[in-house]
Amino acid sequence: QVQLVESGGGLVQAGDSLRLSCAASGRTASAYAMGWFRQAPGKEREFVAGINSRGSGTLYANFVEGRFTISRDNAENTVLLQMGSLKPEDTAVYYCAATNKVGPFRLARSYDYWGQGTQVTVSL
Repeated sequence: QVQLVESGGGLVQAGDSLRLSCAASGRTASAYAMGWFRQAPGKEREFVAGINSRGSGTLYANFVEGRFTISRDNAENTVLLQMGSLKPEDTAVYYCAATNKVGPFRLARSYDYWGQGTQVTVSL
């Protein structure tokens, strides 16, 4: 069992940066691949970024366009999403997720555990 708690969301202006954090608890949390997803009102949840258990491999959605960076610190059981050059269309609830499956990591159904989400709002 893995518990995930996100933090770091907030209200920012277009062009600003924001860092989201996901604290994972559980004996084997560091063995899980992790992902960030987001869901805007009226839209389906979509993949943002993913990282393997060792932190040696990352994956990003096309819309990220080099603006976001996912990383993890297994000693601290933390996964970060550093977001830059934020746009109003990045406004959504951002969720952290964990999986011990082999993928496909872009699909929400591949993930077994989810956090409660943190709101990110980007204004013009």
